Amino acid sequence: MGPAPKVAKKGAKKSSVAKFVIDCSAPVSDSVLDVANFEKFLHDKIKVNGKAGNLGSKVTLSRDKTRINVAAELPFSKRYLKYLTKKYLKKQQLRDYLHVIASNSGTYELRYFNIAGNTEEA
Repeated sequence: MGPAPKVAKKGAKKSSVAKFVIDCSAPVSDSVLDVANFEKFLHDKIKVNGKAGNLGSKVTLSRDKTRINVAAELPFSKRYLKYLTKKYLKKQQLRDYLHVIASNSGTYELRYFNIAGNTEEA
């Protein structure tokens, strides 16, 4: 037999942290959305290692007045945050009025649908 295959050692890995922001300023200013309730929803629903509500040190949530900041060790998908945000909007029956827009590479923004532009339909 040939030489034994080399096995990578499980030493101290440098884990990179991804930072995401969910900006809820438009619905919060109209008092349609409660940021504290949304943060609690995310805390309860984000899964780490297949278990919801157990964020541990892998994911940290914090909030400003109208923004929720998520810092997570990779692998963590920005798309997963969009999925959970849409799920929250559906639960609060706000999905018909708000949608989730990626304003830049690390930020999602909740915006109202532009209904005034749909007057051309017949």
